[in-house]
Amino acid sequence: MAPHWLSTLASIGMAVGPPLVYVDQTTSIIKKKDSTGFSRDICAVLLLANITRCFFWLGERFEFALLLQSLLMILCQLALLYICVLYRTRLSPENLGTSSRPLGFWQWTTYSQHIEFLAGYIVLLTILVLIFGRVDAFVWLLGFFSLGLESTLPLPQFISNYKQKSLYGFRMSTLVGWVGGDSFKAVYFFVQGSPLQFKICAVFQLSVDFAIVAQRLIYGNAPPSTASAEEEDLEQALALAEE
Repeated sequence: MAPHWLSTLASIGMAVGPPLVYVDQTTSIIKKKDSTGFSRDICAVLLLANITRCFFWLGERFEFALLLQSLLMILCQLALLYICVLYRTRLSPENLGTSSRPLGFWQWTTYSQHIEFLAGYIVLLTILVLIFGRVDAFVWLLGFFSLGLESTLPLPQFISNYKQKSLYGFRMSTLVGWVGGDSFKAVYFFVQGSPLQFKICAVFQLSVDFAIVAQRLIYGNAPPSTASAEEEDLEQALALAEE
C-alpha cells in the first residue's frame, strides 16, 4: 500500500510542481512592473517543448501525470509571457529596434505575435503527426526533440547571467525550484522507467541548473552595473532628442 501512495504522491508532484515554480517569479515581476533579469526565452523553450510533448504523447503513451504537467505548464507560461511582454525593460531589443535574430524571433513587440507563432507551430505539428504519426522513428524523434528542447531551459538564463555578471531580477525561489524539481524529476524518470529521452535530457538539464548555482555564488544578485550605465546613456540620448 505504501508504494502505491508514494507513487500517487510523486505523480501529483510531477504534475503540479514544475508550473508552481514560476508563481513567485511572476508575482515579483508584477510587483516591480519590470521583467529585467528574467529571460523571456525561458517561456519560448517551455511552450515549444511542452506543446511538442503533448503531440509526443499521442504516439508514446507515457505517464498521464507528465501530460498533465505539460498542459499546466503551457497555461502557466502563456500567463508569464504576457506579463513579461507587458513589463519588458526599456532597453529590450524590441523597444530599441536592435534585435539581431532572424525576423526578430521571440523579441516581437506584441503578445499577439507570440500567440500567432505558437498557433502556426501547433498547425505544423498537427500536419506532421497526421502524416507520420504511425512511423516509430518519427515518434521517437518527436519525443527526443521535445525533451531535448526542454533540457536547454536553463541555458538562456545562464547566458543572461553571464552577460550581466549578476543574477539580479532572477528569483532565488525559481532557482531552488529548478534544482529541486529537476532532481526529483530525474529520479522519478529512472524509477518509473520512463522513455530514454526523459532520462538523458533530465540529467543534462540538472547539470545546467548546478552551473547557474555556481553563477549565483560567483556573481551574486546585485543590479548589473553595465545595465545601469546603458540606461543612463539612453536617458541622456532621449533628453538630447527632446531638445
